[in-house]
Amino acid sequence: MCGHNETKVTEIHLLGFQSLQNFKPLLFFALLLLYIAIAGGNLSIAFLVSTSDNLKTPMYFFIKNLAIADVLLTTSVVPMMLELVLRSKGSISLDDCITQLYFYGVSGFVQCFLLAVMSYDRYVALSNPLNYILIMKSSLCFQFVFGSWAITFCLTTSEIILIGQFEFCGGSGLDQFFCDYSPLLELSTSDTSIVLLMDFSYALFTLLVPLTIILVSYIYIFITILKIRSFTGRKKTFSTCSSHLTIVCVYYGTFIAIYIIPSNERASDLNKYRSLLYTVVTPLMNPIIYSLRNAELNQALHKKVKKYLTLKL
Repeated sequence: MCGHNETKVTEIHLLGFQSLQNFKPLLFFALLLLYIAIAGGNLSIAFLVSTSDNLKTPMYFFIKNLAIADVLLTTSVVPMMLELVLRSKGSISLDDCITQLYFYGVSGFVQCFLLAVMSYDRYVALSNPLNYILIMKSSLCFQFVFGSWAITFCLTTSEIILIGQFEFCGGSGLDQFFCDYSPLLELSTSDTSIVLLMDFSYALFTLLVPLTIILVSYIYIFITILKIRSFTGRKKTFSTCSSHLTIVCVYYGTFIAIYIIPSNERASDLNKYRSLLYTVVTPLMNPIIYSLRNAELNQALHKKVKKYLTLKL
């Protein structure tokens, strides 16, 4: 319960980008264009994979789920960020703040498991191509994806339930452009030690376990590539997993920049810009990399556009 001189917080006041007040129109339109590109690009990938027969493969099934996670991540943050840029400051109810944190956590951490599954898929495709279809059956792919989402939902839900029981009294100003985990807990007047320990344990599990799977898979992939005698063969084989490897480097590189590399606690603006990397830049990489480097996706897109124009004419 809150003390006699304390007011129970029902609204969280997001302070946003106060140092960029002179650039509000530019920042708003830049974020809007980025959001349109992220949502449009990732939803296009999901649509093409769902409707194109030549994309009915395990790899594209995983790419589709990764694209959906990117859209969910960005949509949970950017629309509110756009409103925040226009108003300089914004308010959100405590319940909505916790809900935003929930979807942000789910969509972010599920990508770790999806990237791990995709690395295993690339390993099977390169090391055992003749039996690839038999090993990576549709039922197994569904189990991989369902398990990734289910584990993430369960872990995040258990943590959010505890946060929802915390007391927030007195201060309600959150120096961020969305309801991020650490700044929100700092506002709580309850004992947050259990949740902090839980979050640390969950972070180790959701980051290190998938990363270990990725590293082991690529060790075996590189061993397989080195066994190929011709340079052309090595290059062609490596190109089949280069897009996924690029996504992995971007995702984990951004995550390290945000949460592992230390920063001055007073440098709140720097922390916000780091968060922008994760919420805006990283989700944009998926459609860019797979659109520019994937002939099958481009071919499927051209077929859809040609079919649409034909029907119009």
